Amino acid sequence: MLSNQLEEWHRHKNELEEIDILTKLAQEENDENSIVELRKELFELEKEIERYEFQTLLGDKDDRRNAIVAINAGAGGTEAQDWVEMLLRLYLKWTESRKMKTKIVDHLAGDEAGIKNVTFTVSGPYAYGYLKSEHGIHRMVRISPFDANGRRHTSFASVSVLPEIEDDITIDINEKDIRVETFRASGPGGQHVNKTSSAVRIIHLPTNIVVQCQDEKSQHRNKEVALKILKARLYALEKEKKDREKQLRHQSQKEIAWGNQIRSYTFNPYQLVKDHRTNLEVADIERVMNGDIDMFIDAYLKWLQY
Repeated sequence: MLSNQLEEWHRHKNELEEIDILTKLAQEENDENSIVELRKELFELEKEIERYEFQTLLGDKDDRRNAIVAINAGAGGTEAQDWVEMLLRLYLKWTESRKMKTKIVDHLAGDEAGIKNVTFTVSGPYAYGYLKSEHGIHRMVRISPFDANGRRHTSFASVSVLPEIEDDITIDINEKDIRVETFRASGPGGQHVNKTSSAVRIIHLPTNIVVQCQDEKSQHRNKEVALKILKARLYALEKEKKDREKQLRHQSQKEIAWGNQIRSYTFNPYQLVKDHRTNLEVADIERVMNGDIDMFIDAYLKWLQY
């Protein structure tokens, strides 16, 4: 991995030197068209270098893996369920900007609006390494559109981020330790409602971990995906035990509990997004909600180094 990082560093260095030389030649010849093109190339190179710097902070063996993300509504009722939908949109916007692939594997709509809980996978280089910064409680403060009196509400949602386990890690699950249940997948109604029990729920009896998948059409495929999520959660649980001393230094990463939010999003009476671990604050909340969270990811990865 270190050799790859050195190779990429030399490549960026050579590209930067080439742009510098070509820019000087274009300036001497007053070639405005070439200068404009070189500025565009420099801008793209700057973005690549920023991403390269990100990846130098991703040294954990799981950072390069795909990610499994689950968002669950907490305190706040319909408002909290709307908050889950807003966070889902935020992460889908971010993954789109990174050209990563996403797939929703489980989804439970809210009673009146929003989403009670949703689980999705993110596939792409260092997906888990980037998104692990989002693991924890996210708090929103705003004047609720669901409150006829226009009062300000505080809502919570938990975001769980796990590395997707591939074949290079063996997680043994005893068939006697799991209970598999099937049910009809929820749908929009009419002809689209699943008329067979293709959705799968798996309960791991020793840990009481429950996972489910209803996105695939076949029961076999839903069970396969659910088992993959279960393996990821069991792996994360074992890793947490082994890393307990390290995680005590980063308490907010270790424990998901109401009141221990990692980040607050204030829409009213002022606009501010604050990460409580790194103390990074961003006033442009619209920018953040449209998926621009790289500054929080960068600050978190640097914070982990201390």
